[in-house]
Amino acid sequence: MKIAFYKYQGAGNDFVMIDGRNYPNLDLSKAQVAHLCDRRFGIGGDGLIILKLHALYDFEMIYFNADGGLSSMCGNGARCLVHFANFLEIIKKETTFLAVDGPHEAVVLGEDQIRLKMGDVLEVKSFGEDFILDTGSPHYVKYQNNISVLDVNQLGAEIRNAPLFEKEGINVNFVEEQSKNKIAIRTFERGVEAETLACGTGVTACALVHHLIHNKEEKHNKIEVKTQGGDLLKVELDYTEDGFKNIWLIGPAKMVFRGEIAL
Repeated sequence: MKIAFYKYQGAGNDFVMIDGRNYPNLDLSKAQVAHLCDRRFGIGGDGLIILKLHALYDFEMIYFNADGGLSSMCGNGARCLVHFANFLEIIKKETTFLAVDGPHEAVVLGEDQIRLKMGDVLEVKSFGEDFILDTGSPHYVKYQNNISVLDVNQLGAEIRNAPLFEKEGINVNFVEEQSKNKIAIRTFERGVEAETLACGTGVTACALVHHLIHNKEEKHNKIEVKTQGGDLLKVELDYTEDGFKNIWLIGPAKMVFRGEIAL
């Protein structure tokens, strides 16, 4: 069987994209997904996304990690999928679609920029000097100096595989403060089990924590986040007595190439 695919990247976070409308009976095994995401023997990607139509929304996002397992929400993958849906003319400028953590709104801004609404975050837990929160996926946020020289794969794996997190896994973010409204991050992603060049839910998690530390008195804020992928992502948020609401992740999403592969 041959399937058509599209390769996307958002701030260096890359994905294999499949238009599921063309394959209504497609049922990929974990091994097949892992093969497609393999950078030496497959297409290569941090994950694989299938776009499916949905009766109540413009489309549905089915996301798999690079290890082949179904995953939680992926912010950069969702932004890439919105760009893909626009390319396929399923949507125009605005959309509401369904992901594993519920419905999301998004806007195509032009010049490959996508504005994605994330779910509300009502709780941020302190963990010693670090933080834990869920932005559609679970994240561990740790402030660190000189993150450019960190061994993220080693340090991230140690936290991700600690007894408290080992079973479900957790994404680990190392954050370096650059200013009151700007940070740089590096992320170790569960499912990929390595550092990725960007992580949308991780960018969001780090921005929310940074707001709590430096801007808690402000009810609205925009934080810029520098990723290893080189692109600057932005997080807009409202901070209320009930937590974070109206959270928007804004940044680039681009098609890299397209092709066909045999399964």
